[in-house]
Amino acid sequence: MSLIVAGRFTTFPAAEAVAEQLFARGFLEEDVNLFFVNPRGQHARHAAHAAMAHAPALVSPHLARNLTAGAVAGAVVGVVIFGGMSASFPIVVIAAGVGAWVGARIGMSASRQHMAEHHERVLHETRNSGVLLAVHVCAENQAIAAEVLSAAGAADVERASGRWQGGHWADFDPTRAPEPYGEAGRQQA
Repeated sequence: MSLIVAGRFTTFPAAEAVAEQLFARGFLEEDVNLFFVNPRGQHARHAAHAAMAHAPALVSPHLARNLTAGAVAGAVVGVVIFGGMSASFPIVVIAAGVGAWVGARIGMSASRQHMAEHHERVLHETRNSGVLLAVHVCAENQAIAAEVLSAAGAADVERASGRWQGGHWADFDPTRAPEPYGEAGRQQA
């Protein structure tokens, strides 16, 4: 695992200017990485999902499956209950319809619960969006990197342990809460 110090900026030009300051202080280009962190809840979104923002009922990918499964299960239960009583055909059809309706409502409830759990997870994300400037550091130069980032006005200067590969933070997780740099130093002392 590599030691990483990072700071958040509002624009790429601001982050690039700070990267130049880091280079002037002896950091190598392959040890500095700039990338954008999406707003909370928008991580790993695809272009195909853009329309879903305007159709809240479609947000849950499980909705159609839950509705269908609930409707089929309800219809089967309705037919079994009333079909076993040697009821007339119209009564069996009505029982199947009522069972399908009740089953679909149960399926929709399960989908709403899934969506609520997703929204709850998104609300607990603490990382703010912006341009993240990440610096691959060692124990000897981490304070220098943090000082340069702080002096340049970086928000949320943090320290992390991660995998630095090919000049970038390979295992960065935008949903994980950042560990502020000052707190990391106090915990080790």
